[in-house]
Amino acid sequence: MKIGDLAAKTGVAPRLLRYYEEVGILHPFRSGNGYRTYGEPAVDRVLQIRELLEAGLTTAMIREVLPCLDAAEEEKREPRECPAAADLDGLRRQLGSIERRIDVLQRNRQAIETFLRACDDAAPAAPATSAAAEGAARPVLR
Repeated sequence: MKIGDLAAKTGVAPRLLRYYEEVGILHPFRSGNGYRTYGEPAVDRVLQIRELLEAGLTTAMIREVLPCLDAAEEEKREPRECPAAADLDGLRRQLGSIERRIDVLQRNRQAIETFLRACDDAAPAAPATSAAAEGAARPVLR
């Protein structure tokens, strides 16, 4: 697929996709005429890059981490031994931040689930309304 197709499938602007290529985290193929082309796995790669950026990683961190993530995906098990990242402390901080956000999200999910169950349990059955019942409920004005 061409860059415009990848942009449409991922919701990421072509300019940003070219930036990902420039910083070395997205690797398109080049056709004979020099156009960028991408295989279907590029869709997952771009979405993964977006998620890592949203989690707080920098593009430099992502560039270091992606090869190990690829190896783990290919092997469907723990990643092979990866070279030490230049910013291990930064990666550790980001991991801690991600874990804290996961904890908060899980607590919020549980609170919302509890609230919804309580609402479902407390919701009275809709009473049958009749003309006589409505008349009895209305105050008489004098």
